[in-house]
Amino acid sequence: MSYNTAAAVTGRHTPAPVLAALDIGGTKIAGGLVDTEGALLHQVQLPTPARGTSREMAAAVDGVLDLLARHPLWASVRAVGIGSAGPVDTEAGTVSPVNIPAWRGFPLRSEVAAHPAVGDLPVVLGGDAVAMTAAEHWRGAARPYRNALCMVVSTGVGAGLIIDGRLHTGRSGNAGHLGHISIDFTGRPCPCGSRGCLEGLASGTAIARTAAEAGWQPANGDTSATAVATAARAGDPLALHAFDRAARALAAGIAATATLVEIEAAVIGGGVAQAGDVLFTPLRHHFAAYATLPFAAGTVLVPAQLGTDAGLVGAAALARPALALLPSPTAH
Repeated sequence: MSYNTAAAVTGRHTPAPVLAALDIGGTKIAGGLVDTEGALLHQVQLPTPARGTSREMAAAVDGVLDLLARHPLWASVRAVGIGSAGPVDTEAGTVSPVNIPAWRGFPLRSEVAAHPAVGDLPVVLGGDAVAMTAAEHWRGAARPYRNALCMVVSTGVGAGLIIDGRLHTGRSGNAGHLGHISIDFTGRPCPCGSRGCLEGLASGTAIARTAAEAGWQPANGDTSATAVATAARAGDPLALHAFDRAARALAAGIAATATLVEIEAAVIGGGVAQAGDVLFTPLRHHFAAYATLPFAAGTVLVPAQLGTDAGLVGAAALARPALALLPSPTAH
């Protein structure tokens, strides 16, 4: 039910509550206003100054909040949810995104709470992949499943878990951090400090690097993973190799998760998943080779449904439980 319709049906002057959402990644900082049914009503974004100072990053977050606060629906906001690149520490309210060097232990939750437009609103922090997981379980491809892994494969690789029908975040909010498990003991060093991480083999950045190292040269100079996907669809063997290598790494990580916690489905979203069969065909092939135990082999691999809206809808989903803790609005 939409914001305006809800007010008309109830006959009250008190409008339906709205959730504010922030989705903070290495490329952009997005903000949105989401209703309690998961519909994205309004969104804005600014580029992420990922190589800037801590204060430049904080100023960008404030800028997105400034833009959101100008919208008439801001008056109906009752809670703020944040999905941030991680790792995060939901107990301390801090973030240390691998791809944002200036933020190490940055107190993001308190910084957002200090924004003048936020005031006394509850502020809930989670990892961006956990937010995507919450979104896909609330409104997307994970809805039919009680146990699922949801992955974002984009600039990095993140994931979250649904266990027994509930979002499983772990003590610090990082459960399911699949992008930083080591699957190649002698592999590339990772910015996280480890080596051979899944992210370093399967992210969009890794796909582009693998293709370039194999000698792939795009005709138009575009060396992005999207360009590699286009070349792979056209049958370019070097581009196909880059996606096959990424798919094999993803399959190993998903199979390990399926073996460990017996998931029913793995939902794959993010920009790399937009490659479609170029990714999913080799992914299913390699998964069958790794998930050999019967209970793991039955895991289905499906694309995410919410696309680019997942981050904001998911951040709102993280904040939605806070609505139950607020005093009931008084009708006028």
